[in-house]
Amino acid sequence: MLYVRFPLSLRDVEDLLHERGVDVSHETVGFWWHRFGPMFAAEIRKRRIEGMRSSRWRWHLDEMFVKINGEVHYLWRAVDHEGEVLESFLTKRRDKKAALRFLRKAMRKHGRPEVIVTDRLRSYGAALKEIGAPDRQETGRWLNNRAENSHLPFRRRERAMLRFRRLRRLQKFASVHAPVSNHFNQDRSLSSRHHFKRNRTAALMEWRGLCAALGTASLSLRRVVRISLPAPATVLPSQRLNRIRQTAP
Repeated sequence: MLYVRFPLSLRDVEDLLHERGVDVSHETVGFWWHRFGPMFAAEIRKRRIEGMRSSRWRWHLDEMFVKINGEVHYLWRAVDHEGEVLESFLTKRRDKKAALRFLRKAMRKHGRPEVIVTDRLRSYGAALKEIGAPDRQETGRWLNNRAENSHLPFRRRERAMLRFRRLRRLQKFASVHAPVSNHFNQDRSLSSRHHFKRNRTAALMEWRGLCAALGTASLSLRRVVRISLPAPATVLPSQRLNRIRQTAP
């Protein structure tokens, strides 16, 4: 949770765990993230999709520039009217084909929205015309600020990780970061302190229950392999001295 939720590096998480009495290396933290991060994200996404029927009302679509080894790529993101990140999709281009693949992937999971807010990129209009929904598009100078503001948490994580080096790892991290960020995003500016504390406690309890459930499932599927090694031979000091004399010139 520390590595995905907060803008920390692997070594920062290692130092924080060491302060709490847990002695692990940053490589172990990275292995835990690669192993359990997609499992947590899939379960959170599954639970939230079941109760987010209102997200079909209004979507905000935008693409952000991401560099991988000096090469520019495009991360397409769909956000609902409340700031929930619905889908992330990484491509090398931002043409009609890429926009069409992104829209079909998002609509396959979340359904068709009533209104789709985009910028003035022509790829959106061509893709919406292809799927038969050109009348649902809205464009404006300030209408898409919801999607623009949703890029900020990802940008902070990108700076903490010193950018990305592989296309596949960026897509994996984007798919894991969005559900975890949605789970702990409580919109503290829109609610009172009492409601914010209650929602934050409920989110933390749900996260702990999810960790316990997935941890039990992973332990039940794990196979314990025991390797019997022969006991090391005991070498007496006199024998060690004889060996040194034999090897000496």
